[in-house]
Amino acid sequence: MTDLQQMGQAARAASRQLATLKTDAKNAALRAIADELEAQAAHILAQNALDIADGEARGLSPALLDRLLLNEKRLAALAADTRHIVSLPDPVGAEIAGRVLPNGMRLAKRRIPIGVIGVIYEARPNVTIDVATLCLKAGNATILRGGSETRRSNLALVEAIQAALGRVGLPQAAVQYIADPDRALVTELLRLDKYVDMIIPRGGNALHRLCREQSTIPVITGGIGICHIFVDESADLARAVDIVENAKVQRPSVCNALDTVLVHRAVAPQFLPAMAARLARHRVELRATPDALAILQADASGITVVPAGPDDFDTEWLALILGVKIVENLEEAIAHIQEHSTEHSDSILTNNWANATRFVDALNSSAVFVNASTRFNDGGQFGLGAEVAVSTQKLHARGPMGLEELTTYKWVVFGDGHIRP
Repeated sequence: MTDLQQMGQAARAASRQLATLKTDAKNAALRAIADELEAQAAHILAQNALDIADGEARGLSPALLDRLLLNEKRLAALAADTRHIVSLPDPVGAEIAGRVLPNGMRLAKRRIPIGVIGVIYEARPNVTIDVATLCLKAGNATILRGGSETRRSNLALVEAIQAALGRVGLPQAAVQYIADPDRALVTELLRLDKYVDMIIPRGGNALHRLCREQSTIPVITGGIGICHIFVDESADLARAVDIVENAKVQRPSVCNALDTVLVHRAVAPQFLPAMAARLARHRVELRATPDALAILQADASGITVVPAGPDDFDTEWLALILGVKIVENLEEAIAHIQEHSTEHSDSILTNNWANATRFVDALNSSAVFVNASTRFNDGGQFGLGAEVAVSTQKLHARGPMGLEELTTYKWVVFGDGHIRP
């Protein structure tokens, strides 16, 4: 039986110890985790292979299996990412702002850990390492709950983390995993407000809705991306093809992959055939509006193209499928994105600075790009190290949640016998 109350108590105790750790001690733990991942690589990959085999037997989609997969290269990258976090500045204790008041008291705003963070996620064992290591550097304890499809992989990864923590003399309860598949435990975790300070769900709309409706703990939602690129009439079309290709196919199963391309009518006859020819190499299926469909069906690239359905522009594909729409101008592109975007990642390809400025000002996605792929909305690409999530809500963090986003702050006041008059 899983006793979440006991796990919560242990996590709270561990968080108090982590909150006062010096940077050197936290970095030593991170190095030990990286070493342990490499030492236990054979066991971790064997457990992941069993998860993959079960997933294939259950008929999981190729996109989901790709999210689930660990191989030597990906595991080595997780160890490298963990060592990279060692090099990042420790946010804990940093002074955000300070001033001396007229009465002589000194006021300071200082970063502190959030405390205990609960993370509920699906099908991505790399999240186990990303969350545990970032939270550790920011002085937070974690309680993790992954999907049943990655149970063996996650348990193997947590075993490696806890072995490393024990080796450097830190509490193993700093990183705990709910292994029991009973879904009632998710609801129980969402109401463990006596011990847990923040919930971060990483999954689909159903999981996010469950957390918002059931949690008595503050929830940070994000990671669902219906991402757009608008190809303006002034865009460099050769570069635009490269960017669309990268945004769609470099890793289609992730949240910052491209879902819809909007093309200015003036350049659609040139751009769409060139784009189709490039994407045909990757067997991308296009879902197009009637005017775009007419251009694409006349093309000889061999691309698969079908009429766009009523829900296609509200779908996060996570697969080699791309929505295509022709728009009359910048304002129609902005209106389409405002209606269909999840405010994750949106980009304009243009050589018109006024249009770029208008696009950036009008859209409030967590990351807005000019002449760049949406795939850059990522903690590592932004120089934050790994990330625990990409937040699309307005509070308390937006975009990739790195170390600073895993802290809050307290006011510290230095007086000299001051009393309030």
